[in-house]
Amino acid sequence: MGFLRGVVAALVLVVAGCSSLPTIAPDIAQPRGTPVRLAGAHGALSAEQSKVILTRLQSKGTPTDIFERHLALEEAIVGNPLTAGNQVRLLQDGPATYRAMLAAIAGAQDHINMETYILEDDAVGQQFAQALVAKQRQGVQVNLIRDSVGTLGTPAAFFQQLADSGIQVLEFNPINPLLARKSWELNQRDHRKLLVVDGRTAFLGGINISGVYSGGSRKPKIAAPAEDSLAWRDTDLQLQGPVVADFQKLFIATWEAQKGPPLAAKNYFPPPERVGQQVVRAIGSTPDEPFSQIYATLLSAIGSAETSIRITNAYFAPDPQLLAALKAAAARGVDVVLILPSQTDSWLVFHAGRRYYEQLLQAGVKIYQRRGVILHSKTALIDGVWATVGSTNLDWRSFLHNHELNAVVLGTDFGSQVQAMFDKDLAASDPVLLADWQRRSIDLRLKEWFARAWEYWL
Repeated sequence: MGFLRGVVAALVLVVAGCSSLPTIAPDIAQPRGTPVRLAGAHGALSAEQSKVILTRLQSKGTPTDIFERHLALEEAIVGNPLTAGNQVRLLQDGPATYRAMLAAIAGAQDHINMETYILEDDAVGQQFAQALVAKQRQGVQVNLIRDSVGTLGTPAAFFQQLADSGIQVLEFNPINPLLARKSWELNQRDHRKLLVVDGRTAFLGGINISGVYSGGSRKPKIAAPAEDSLAWRDTDLQLQGPVVADFQKLFIATWEAQKGPPLAAKNYFPPPERVGQQVVRAIGSTPDEPFSQIYATLLSAIGSAETSIRITNAYFAPDPQLLAALKAAAARGVDVVLILPSQTDSWLVFHAGRRYYEQLLQAGVKIYQRRGVILHSKTALIDGVWATVGSTNLDWRSFLHNHELNAVVLGTDFGSQVQAMFDKDLAASDPVLLADWQRRSIDLRLKEWFARAWEYWL
């Protein structure tokens, strides 16, 4: 999204070192039968209370032992417990998400913590800037983390107006090494999109603050628009309940790791309250950890799938382990369906991922391409009961180099909402058929070959 960001991305390829994705070994799994424990508004729930909630979540779905075989492993990977008593709202596309976010900002009483990759100086960005400045002037402390590469095209004056109002603005891993507050880590980027209001409401997903999201993705079109005017299709979550504290901790941890100034004394962790029935886990990944928790969790979920896998993702350039997991799931009879872009704002990732279509199709994985939009969603649904929404793409950059943020939501109630959203996108997508794909042009094959050489960095 922008020429300057593309130039910096190319620079990253030159200066960055190499690392590799982990092999997720089975010995990190807890023994079969290990009880999964939940946390609630007042702390850890008993084994009996946890069992009642998990049984309720599973009772309406297709018979599966995903909870026995998967959840204990996921908890071992992530560390923090599943949290009960939450309310989760599924938000689709920019207009609906922005309305909800701005309403929450307008109602803030104590503090606003915001973390974003892109924050444009356009009509949408100015709308958010004015809303944040207004709350700061009312005595609500606003703390903002913005990624240096993601906001490269945003004028310094835009952030200066925020700082002049009293908002604390922290630039994540500055491009300029003279501004680095720790070791210069140009290749590590903050790709998270997080808004926490008063420690009680959180928003997260794939949506940046940019005018490209101003239009909804399902408006009828008389004629096919130019690619640079296509609507953007994305997904976010609005959460309330005890899990918000986990997202707040992740924001504060990033702030402190980046050596930001001391945060103003505010009520960042109000007493948690039970506000709904949803069981949620917050997952944040950073390159500083031995492996991406989101990557390991997704592999675990795919490996535990018994009936269905539904993935929608904007940037698909899988590493060998993820590729093998998808093919193995299809081989054991799981219905694996991927919705991927038909058009994109990232040419290299787009063609790098297409290199794997043929072997996935041969393995029985179904692939569809979303038409008429720039697909930017990052969602997955396993067996109708395990769902995740967040900022994580299915490419090497997200798993190795980026700070990412996802929520995992359990249960058939939310799963049915994600399935309905998936079905709508599927109806607006075209299937990729093996016979047709094998006849693709030499031009496409050359693009795939060229992009393949760069996929580690994309």
